[in-house]
Amino acid sequence: MIFNNNTAEQTAELLLQINAIKLNSKNPFTWASGWKSPIYCDNRIILSFPAVRNYVRDEFAKHIEDKFGRPDVIAGVATGAIGIGILVAEAMGLPFVYVRPEAKKHGRQNQVEGHFEKGQNVVVVEDLISTGGSSLQAVEALRNEGANVKGMAAIFTYGFDISVEKIAEAKLDVFTLSNYDNLLKRAVAKQYINENEMATLQEWRKSPSTWNVEVSK
Repeated sequence: MIFNNNTAEQTAELLLQINAIKLNSKNPFTWASGWKSPIYCDNRIILSFPAVRNYVRDEFAKHIEDKFGRPDVIAGVATGAIGIGILVAEAMGLPFVYVRPEAKKHGRQNQVEGHFEKGQNVVVVEDLISTGGSSLQAVEALRNEGANVKGMAAIFTYGFDISVEKIAEAKLDVFTLSNYDNLLKRAVAKQYINENEMATLQEWRKSPSTWNVEVSK
């Protein structure tokens, strides 16, 4: 995965400021997967803060063209990245489509909503990469429809080994505005967390699927 240190630090700072990233090692969150986690990232809240959403939009637009070249289409991953994806497409003057988790059961039974031509270059916009499963399902759906997926741009990644491995297997170039390591640095520097809490967050990232078992011992 590719990122820019200055952008990563600034993005992490903004996400912490607007409470898009919540840190709580004493009362862990429960993810949809069942994992217990001392961190929860909700990037949808970015849309409620004009200055932050404009920053994210502009950074995406700049880095997408720099890293992947100018695409023909921007694709957002439903539902979290639809809003920001539309803003990026608008800023770049490009068409926009979005990708459902699965095809609809009725109507035209689309998984990709919107119009693009086979062979067109597409960059996928994602709000968050955790295990990488849902992000790569969207990429696969686009490829199955004939898109030439140039890469993915995401706001934040946890950097789990499983996601890194899946992305490599999918032969996908990924750029992220920020990441877990930069988040922890900014959280400590700005006193959102202390050194002990940072140690807990670092330990969790080593084995997130079993962390709830380990902390209960």
